[in-house]
Amino acid sequence: MQVIVIPVTPFQQNCSIVFDERSREAAIIDPGGDLEQIVAVLQEHELKPAKILLTHAHIDHAGGTADLAAQLGVPVEGPHPGDQFWIDRLADQSRMFDFPEAKPFTPTRWLHQGDVVRVGAHELEVLHCPGHTPGHVVFFQRGARIAFVGDVLFAGSIGRTDFPGGNLEELIASITGRLWPLGDDVTFVPGHGPTSTFGQERRTNPFVGDRALASA
Repeated sequence: MQVIVIPVTPFQQNCSIVFDERSREAAIIDPGGDLEQIVAVLQEHELKPAKILLTHAHIDHAGGTADLAAQLGVPVEGPHPGDQFWIDRLADQSRMFDFPEAKPFTPTRWLHQGDVVRVGAHELEVLHCPGHTPGHVVFFQRGARIAFVGDVLFAGSIGRTDFPGGNLEELIASITGRLWPLGDDVTFVPGHGPTSTFGQERRTNPFVGDRALASA
């Protein structure tokens, strides 16, 4: 499985295109905006868009979903139903953050803990990781040892929990109970900023590193 990361929107949100190198089938993870850039990358690499995957429904991650799904004629998978209210409020979110108007949508498939999504010959495991939002999910490709974690975890930080539906205890439980067991060698693509590994964050993250939690 191959990965291309495209920072989009004024928030520089990491939209990831994952694809099967043989079939060229591709999924777009979190198309928050700047759809012309996303489509240009698909065309440049001769990829066949098959679906949109969403970690959660904040505007910078989901704002372009309805338009891109219509343009490409592809289904939307995710997030978890806990983010329904964020989808319903996409137009309000776009006004609040001065984004282009975003349209609400109904996912083709809601995702839950233990589900699997497929991109060509590859499988992505779904982990429900609430805390940043109630319906946040993470996508994990076991063979490639890579996870797409949205705004759950960052290099040196963690997701905000001060938005409606956020919960710090749930976020920490998601990270330590669902992400850390995947292995220290797993590389993760966060919703913003550089990639890191779970092992690096366990060693150094001031919020959820092993030392930080031991002294809490």
